[in-house]
Amino acid sequence: MGQEKTINGVNVERLEGTVAAIKDKPAIAKFRFRATNKWITGGHNQTYIQGFYGACQEDATRSKPFVLDADEPPILLGEDHGANPVEYVLTALAGCLTTSLVYHAAANGIRIDEVESSLEGDLDLHGFLGLSGQIRNGYENVRVTMKVKSDAPAEKLAEFTRRSPVLDIVSNPVPVTVRVEKK
Repeated sequence: MGQEKTINGVNVERLEGTVAAIKDKPAIAKFRFRATNKWITGGHNQTYIQGFYGACQEDATRSKPFVLDADEPPILLGEDHGANPVEYVLTALAGCLTTSLVYHAAANGIRIDEVESSLEGDLDLHGFLGLSGQIRNGYENVRVTMKVKSDAPAEKLAEFTRRSPVLDIVSNPVPVTVRVEKK
């Protein structure tokens, strides 16, 4: 058996096999990710991420859940047990932009030597606090700067970031249903 073709830490043969399998059987492209959350106290809560549905089956490869603590900094009345939820949005965006860039570059035979990103989001508490109906509850805008060491042109690399699912989620309205039930 020959050596696996790996670019940017991505097994390109497996990636190509996945693309071919999805073309052959489109249903395997459907995924459902899940998270459960439990409030601890004040702004502190924990999210548990373990199983998901994908490739026409329930995934059972994670023996224990990922546990993510969320809280607020003291200036926002928290105790700083973890990043706050809007910081997790930046984390999710950074991670997904990076993964999209690296995977798509690998699929196109482009080597990436380094990727660093910095993100900033502007949020005005007037919206969250209900002090103004004219100001959003969430980010007014987000700025991302990615520094990439590669021989490929920046424009080509930027194309790959546009495939990011999280970029799509935060850039376009997504229907969200919130149901509150009494325990």
